[in-house]
Amino acid sequence: MTQEDQVNLETLDTQSTDATGLQIDYDATFKNFKEGEVVKGHVLRITEASVLVDIGYKSEGQIPAYEFRGTEGLAVGDEVDVYIEEVEDEEGACRLSRRKAEKSRGWEQVVSQYGEGDIMKARVARKVKGGLMADLGGVEAFLPASLAFLKGFGNLNLLVGQEFEVKIIKINPQRHNIIVSRKDVLEKEKQESKEKVISELEVGVVRSGVVKNITDFGAFVNLGGIDGLLHITDMSWGRVNHPTEVLKVGDKVDVQILSFDKESMKVSLGLKQLQPNPWDDVDMRFPIGSRTTGRVVNVMPYGIFVEIERGVEGLVHVSEMSWSKRNANPGDLFKAEDQVDVMVLSIDKASQKISLGIRQTAENPWIGIEERYPVGTRIRGTVWNLTDFGAFVQVEDGIDGLIHISDMSWTKKVSHPREALKKGDEVEAVVLNVDQIKRKLSLGLKQMLEDPWIRIAERYPSGTIAEGVVTKTATFGVFVEIESDIEGLLHISEMNQDQATHLDENFPAETKLQVRILKIDSAAHKIALSLKGIS
Repeated sequence: MTQEDQVNLETLDTQSTDATGLQIDYDATFKNFKEGEVVKGHVLRITEASVLVDIGYKSEGQIPAYEFRGTEGLAVGDEVDVYIEEVEDEEGACRLSRRKAEKSRGWEQVVSQYGEGDIMKARVARKVKGGLMADLGGVEAFLPASLAFLKGFGNLNLLVGQEFEVKIIKINPQRHNIIVSRKDVLEKEKQESKEKVISELEVGVVRSGVVKNITDFGAFVNLGGIDGLLHITDMSWGRVNHPTEVLKVGDKVDVQILSFDKESMKVSLGLKQLQPNPWDDVDMRFPIGSRTTGRVVNVMPYGIFVEIERGVEGLVHVSEMSWSKRNANPGDLFKAEDQVDVMVLSIDKASQKISLGIRQTAENPWIGIEERYPVGTRIRGTVWNLTDFGAFVQVEDGIDGLIHISDMSWTKKVSHPREALKKGDEVEAVVLNVDQIKRKLSLGLKQMLEDPWIRIAERYPSGTIAEGVVTKTATFGVFVEIESDIEGLLHISEMNQDQATHLDENFPAETKLQVRILKIDSAAHKIALSLKGIS
């Protein structure tokens, strides 16, 4: 409409006459329009900047062309919905909006068909503070940044212009506001995908997946909708110190389903199960008594683990390492990656355990020991260890002999070996017993000397009066030494009542006594003494 047309329209008298001459009230013929209504209009004129629309009112409305998302395809005479912003502005023109009409019609259509919790298509129009504005069939809805991605906060710019499903979270009729969530839809899709995959799983089935994440205890593999755990122990039949030795994130891998739980949706996977188990016929490849070479893979205080084949490890206990180096620290003898010769000692296929020996690959020094050290042989050796019951003497490399405390002295009662010997002492002893099978060599220290008790009975016949020294008292009597390291017992029955009442007072240590020899038992090394008949 030109400025001239507008002026003519404004100055036109609303009173006129028809063909019969009767006066007509044009105001009465106009529709009753209200601001905020959506009405239908007809396109009168289209320019590059605007579109003129007639709604049947006394003035047309001019709408910016951009509200029609371009004028291409729009023609004069087309019927369009418009929103009345103002019936008459200060210049008497009707102010209309195409965009608000679409929004109002779209709002009514959306809220009439969808409610909170429903899912519908949305196209992201633009990024705003705190999130995105999405078009729901002509109605704008707010998509918060926190609800745009499945996890965390992603790059919102990547979603602008994209179309996807969203869930209606909140509808505010008063403000014509809608809040939607893409995250809820993604979570629902993920859950449905998981359920679909888990329904298709079968124990023993092989599936392809992609390594999604790696931890110290294993790797998580995406099977297409659900993640399964490939534990480090199921990656290889061989030793794996860390999952990164076998896999890396992004690797495509075939895995076997070991187990799954439909309730918790936990899936256990296996990789080594796709290869033959080397333990199935290990006893055929490594029979007991066979020798082989292996690699030290771990050193522990109690022994070393040796890999004799990929996936097959055996333990060499510290006791099976050397014939001669007793109780040695394995770390002092071996280190990881050392190559060692071993012998297979035992196999437990069920527990996947093999016992190995290193010393068995060397000559056994116990073979022929009975010929080298017959009973009665005098040997020399070094004391290398003391225990409560005796002293161990190294006779030769790999051969130890035990001197029991009962074989250390003919006359002294030895309570502990340290009373007679100390580590490092060079000693001479007599071979008492040899057992090649049990690898035992018994030695005697006192046997190097003549048993003094053999002559005691000859020197002290029964009734002989001897002089001795009190060494100690007991509840049942007094011990008296009549010769160096030769003691006899003066029992309380062999003294008068006064003497027997207070032994500690009557017979203090070092007291010299005259005693009578009652009886001598040379075999048991015992002497019975008496005070009776002594004046």
